Amino acid sequence: MIAKLLQKQRALIVAGAISLGMFLVLAVVALFDTTPILGVNRWVKPMKFTLSPAIYVWTLAVFLYFLRGRELAKKVIAYGVIFIMFVETGLIIIQAARGTISHFNVTNAFDGAIFSAMGILIGINTLLIIYLLFLYFQAEIDLPAPIIWGIRLGIVLFLFSSAVGALMSVWLRHSVGVRDGGPGLPFVNWSMRGGDLRVAHFIGLHALQAVPLFAYVLQRHTGKHATLGTAIFALAYLGIFALVLAQALAGKPLLAILY
Repeated sequence: MIAKLLQKQRALIVAGAISLGMFLVLAVVALFDTTPILGVNRWVKPMKFTLSPAIYVWTLAVFLYFLRGRELAKKVIAYGVIFIMFVETGLIIIQAARGTISHFNVTNAFDGAIFSAMGILIGINTLLIIYLLFLYFQAEIDLPAPIIWGIRLGIVLFLFSSAVGALMSVWLRHSVGVRDGGPGLPFVNWSMRGGDLRVAHFIGLHALQAVPLFAYVLQRHTGKHATLGTAIFALAYLGIFALVLAQALAGKPLLAILY
C-alpha cells in the first residue's frame, strides 16, 4: 500500500515525511533552547504544527488515492494543501524564533499581517476540504460503502472543527474564563484552570482519521451493518465534540473533575 501511495500520491507522502523530519529537528532544538513563550518552551508549538500536518497530508494521500479519475482535482487539493501547510508552518517557526506568539497576535502591523496570512491560508484549506467532500459524493470511489461513509462523516466533523478554529480567530484567544497561557496539560498545553477551545478543535480535526479507521475495522471484522455502525460512531463522536466544546464555553477545563 505504501508503494502504491508513493506511486500515485508521492507529493503528499514526501511532504508528510519532510514535516515529520522537521518535527524531529525541532524536538532536538527544544532540548537546548528552553526559552518560554506564555510559560511554554517556544518550540513546542512549532513541533505540534509539524507533527499534525504530517498526519494530515498522509491521510489526504489515502483519501485521494481511492478516488477514481479526477486527476486535476486531486492535484489541486494535494498541492494546495502542501503549499498551505508548509507556509503556515514556516510562519509559526518564524514567530517562535522571534520569541512571540503566532496565533491571535495583532500587537503590531507585522505580527497582525502574519496572523492574517495564516487565517487566509486555513480558509483556503477549508475550501479544499469542502471540495474533497464534494468529490466523495460525486466521484467513483474504490472502497466499500461503510468506509466511504466513514470518510464523508469524518470530513464533516473536521469542518465542525474548522468552525471552532474560526471562532478562536474572531475572539483572538483559545481560553475561556482565563487568559491564554498558564498551567496546561503536557505537550498539548490545554488549560488546567479554565475552558480551552483547542480541545474541541483537536477532537474535530482528528475525526478525519478516527471515523474512517473505525469504519475500516468494522467493515473488516463484521461486514454486516457496518455503514449503520459507522454512522452511530460518528454521531457519538459528534456528541463528544459537542460536550467538550460546551465545557470549554462554560469556562471549565477538560479535567474539571480534578480541580
